[in-house]
Amino acid sequence: MIQRVGRRLQEAVVSIGVGLLSGAACARVQAQDVPHAVASGTLRIFFVDVEGGQATLFVSPSGESLLIDAGWPGKDSRDANRIVAAAKEAGISKIDYLLITHYHDDHVGGVPQLVAQIPVATFIDHGPNRELDHGVTEHGYAEYQRVLASTGAHHIVARPGDRLPIHGLDVVVVSADGNLISEPVNGGGQPNLFCKSSETHPADETENGRSLGVLLTFGSLTILDLGDLTWDKERELMCPANKLGRIDIDVVSHHGWYQSNSPALIDAIHPRVAIMDNGAKKGGSIPTLKTIASAPGLERLWELHFSEEGGPQFNTAEKYIANPPGEDGHFLEVSADRNGSFKVRNSRTSFTERYTAR
Repeated sequence: MIQRVGRRLQEAVVSIGVGLLSGAACARVQAQDVPHAVASGTLRIFFVDVEGGQATLFVSPSGESLLIDAGWPGKDSRDANRIVAAAKEAGISKIDYLLITHYHDDHVGGVPQLVAQIPVATFIDHGPNRELDHGVTEHGYAEYQRVLASTGAHHIVARPGDRLPIHGLDVVVVSADGNLISEPVNGGGQPNLFCKSSETHPADETENGRSLGVLLTFGSLTILDLGDLTWDKERELMCPANKLGRIDIDVVSHHGWYQSNSPALIDAIHPRVAIMDNGAKKGGSIPTLKTIASAPGLERLWELHFSEEGGPQFNTAEKYIANPPGEDGHFLEVSADRNGSFKVRNSRTSFTERYTAR
């Protein structure tokens, strides 16, 4: 197990209380003063529909919030509006931590519009942009840097093995800036027999392979979110030994695209539930849908959108899809208890399925 506590991160959080004087920052620090007994409540996770990007909002029982990515720019603030609506439903008025997995437009692009609507106390990322494309990625990174400079919010550059200081939720960084954890977490470390059946892909040179991935633990429940981490990096992380152990909820990498989600990852982590933040025409690749459907121990695949590529043959059943053809804006919500039991709700229909503790 990783023992490093991330002292510099803890010191950074303390500095928020003394260095930031905004009402949002003060409210966040007060929330940290709530006794740890509060953490016996429910963890809520909102998978916001940003139509092929990512925006996943975690709200711990302490009331602290972690948002992973902010969706697309433009579109009349569509994605920022949807994130703020999810925050309102969760009963929060600020984002304590905004984690940017990488600097592609569908993940970082919505940051300027988001901070115009709701305060963000702390930003977390993997460090400088590495994809010098002289185009959209560099533009998105530059806009993000402007937000960091103008808001005065705290900024954490995360490294593999760091623990992020989110009260009520244990969050370990497992990948960042192309680097990976060197020691297993979550009881992992066993030989990964699925490596033999998983192809080898060439190295990805984009920001995808730099994704800031995290393993989140709430009591007995484990959740994995690797951003858009690619097949080659998955193999480094999972072969010859599985460094991640078994996972209850897998946030399907890369919107379910074929460049990620190798059998070496999906089969080895043995997810009970997979949740895919795909769009109708982005992600949800047939190879990924087939890999997830055949994953050992999988109880259910949920999708934010019906995948046009997957069609009726490969998509999950309609009641597990937030947005069927022609619809958008509906979200999926997970409510979890510390004993490892949880339920998933489709906001479109209110259909809910419960999963007992493992």
